[in-house]
Amino acid sequence: QVQLKESGGGLVRPGDSLRLSCVKSGDIPDNFMAMAWFRQAPGKEREFLATVSWSGGTTYHSNSVAKRFTISRVNAKNAVYLQMNNLNIEDTATYYCARSRGKWADQDPSQYILWGQGTQVTVSS
Repeated sequence: QVQLKESGGGLVRPGDSLRLSCVKSGDIPDNFMAMAWFRQAPGKEREFLATVSWSGGTTYHSNSVAKRFTISRVNAKNAVYLQMNNLNIEDTATYYCARSRGKWADQDPSQYILWGQGTQVTVSS
């Protein structure tokens, strides 16, 4: 059974940085699909943040975070990362990684068929 596990969340202050990790387990070797990060804050809809192609060669970030967040992946580690810089209070949310059914996917959540449990990021002064 393929699973995704996020880590790296925590309590930070405005202006701090965090790197989130998402590790895939239980898959057949070298079965890489596009991956993405989403987040959801209490009382708000799920928000797309960034996506990366199966090889890592192509990425797309939402305009809202493009200047501060960077998605990347290391297939040899079955891992996807989200580097988040200059965090602010509005970034407080649960962050989820997701795996698509194809080699590339965009911001549409319906393209993602496997989701992790999420990691909490809280930004507070």
